[in-house]
Amino acid sequence: MVQRIANEEQLAAALAAPSFLLFKHSDRCSISTRAETEFHAFLKAHPEINAGWIHVIDERPLSLRFAEQSGVTHASPQAVWLKNGRPVWNASHFDITQAALADACS
Repeated sequence: MVQRIANEEQLAAALAAPSFLLFKHSDRCSISTRAETEFHAFLKAHPEINAGWIHVIDERPLSLRFAEQSGVTHASPQAVWLKNGRPVWNASHFDITQAALADACS
């Protein structure tokens, strides 16, 4: 199941999960729209993956707080695979593909 992360409590829960795939998205960017398609296609094929997304325009302070807490420089679009709250992989822009997500989350 994928959930929108729109507040501090949801972000804290994502960071507390044993594993979590976070996608940062802007609907103002065609590259982000393409990456979002890849993200959702990957999750459709892997429903066991715990995942969520942040809308970087609507939730900019939250997106920046995630960057600060995780140490992953902000980008959009961006995918970050977290293990026990720590980033173990991240990609942005055209590097977000179903194949890249599958490699990262395996």
